[in-house]
Amino acid sequence: MKTWIAFSGIFMKDMRSYYLKPPNISWGLIFPVAWTLMFFLRSPVAVEVRDLLPGVMALSILFGTTSMLAVTITFERKSRSFERLLLAPISLNLLMLAKTSGAIMFGIINAFVPVIFAVFLADLSGINWLMVLASVVLIAITSTFLGLFVAVSVSQVFEAQTFSNFFRFPMLFLCGLFIPLADLPAFIRPISYALPLTYGADILKTAISQTGVIALPVSFIALVAFSIFLFFYSIYNVNRKWIL
Repeated sequence: MKTWIAFSGIFMKDMRSYYLKPPNISWGLIFPVAWTLMFFLRSPVAVEVRDLLPGVMALSILFGTTSMLAVTITFERKSRSFERLLLAPISLNLLMLAKTSGAIMFGIINAFVPVIFAVFLADLSGINWLMVLASVVLIAITSTFLGLFVAVSVSQVFEAQTFSNFFRFPMLFLCGLFIPLADLPAFIRPISYALPLTYGADILKTAISQTGVIALPVSFIALVAFSIFLFFYSIYNVNRKWIL
């Protein structure tokens, strides 16, 4: 019972303090809309909404989760408030899950903002919504744990943002979000397959426009494997660097 109270208390505190603030909510609305409009306005040919939707959803999750989590955990460590959380009657694994749950939920909500706009622009019939939901959850979890990995690898807030961009911006072009993997140079494709967002975006493409190129079991297994690795490697870093 004490463990659940501690878990929910940490989760609700983060939601009130970080994720439900107006700037973060507006970020979740503006970012996907801006990316969608960019492709509509700059493309010389007609753009199919269903072809854009998987990439915009994946980007909304990636930036929504990593931006906030990497900063908040680094800031709390710098201000020593994270040290007080270590006194809670909860294991380190559950503590970090509580700290990341808000970002995961925020990422899931962000993912469906573009869908709301797409409803008014295109026919979304025939989409496998169960697969969409599964992929959105897995992308949110993987992206959040990537943000956690970044947060526990640096000591300053500005370093967290810089390190996050080291992963995020290559993913814009290498994960098949808007440029098909087959169109990338052959020597770059191995890098694409080493990035978790490649598999999440491919599942979304299969579910929304039936244009995925990676076998679904491979994509799901890869996302789960990335999530497990990033989480436990982050826990290892916390134990090694933050806990004496």
